[in-house]
Amino acid sequence: MKNLFRFLFILSCTFLWSQEKKSTATENVKIISENFDVPQLKTTRRIWIYLPKDYETSRKKYEVMYLQDAQNLFDDATSYAGEWQADETLNKIFEKTGKSVIVVGIDNGGEKRIEELSPFKNAKYGGGNGENYVKFIVETLKPYIDKNYRTKTGKKHTTIGGSSLGALISVYAAVKYPETFGKVLAFSSAFWFNAEDLNAFISHSKVNLKHQKYYFVQGKHEDEDMEVQTKRVIENLKSKNVKSKNIFLKIDEDGKHNEMYWRREFEAAVLWLD
Repeated sequence: MKNLFRFLFILSCTFLWSQEKKSTATENVKIISENFDVPQLKTTRRIWIYLPKDYETSRKKYEVMYLQDAQNLFDDATSYAGEWQADETLNKIFEKTGKSVIVVGIDNGGEKRIEELSPFKNAKYGGGNGENYVKFIVETLKPYIDKNYRTKTGKKHTTIGGSSLGALISVYAAVKYPETFGKVLAFSSAFWFNAEDLNAFISHSKVNLKHQKYYFVQGKHEDEDMEVQTKRVIENLKSKNVKSKNIFLKIDEDGKHNEMYWRREFEAAVLWLD
């Protein structure tokens, strides 16, 4: 079962996203650029932004979430197998609670997705250019967002997150740059892809993560090692002073490795990380 899951996982990373479906993005989702310069990877990338419903009518500053695989966040027309409906969910949260956050979505690199979202090379599947991908977010993208939008710039107001490999790279980024990222959203984390290297990296890092928060969600219908690997990462994070009260882990009996599951869990994650 484990080998089948991982085969399907790698296969899914090679599919191209369709552009033929009708757009479902809400009006407060915009494309910052179709070709945003990514000097660290010597390429360009489409960057999306969700602005809260009250952004144009207020002068306040907002927390920011940086989320991976933007093709699947807001718009069914660009998704591979459905979208998170992050924009609809955030609009609903605003209507119910008044809470609001800016979301910056970074398209994955298609056939380069494994390469860019894995911080270390996997002996079987390759990858390992995630360090430069994270440098792009920290050195290029975040400064641009903070300059051009009304943001709360501090680490306690900045979340990084994603699903699968997007979760893997997000945890790595938070440990690598604790002065930039204070909160992590990690859905169905593909820690197995870099298990030994990631845990060694956390263990050997000279960091104090006592102010960080981590939100982990995963399902029983995913990689059979996922629960063990996630708990191992959590113990390593605790060794770097992440407080138990600042780590949330939920394992769902019905959880599967897909956008439908992550869409369902997004609202609770946003509210917990607030």
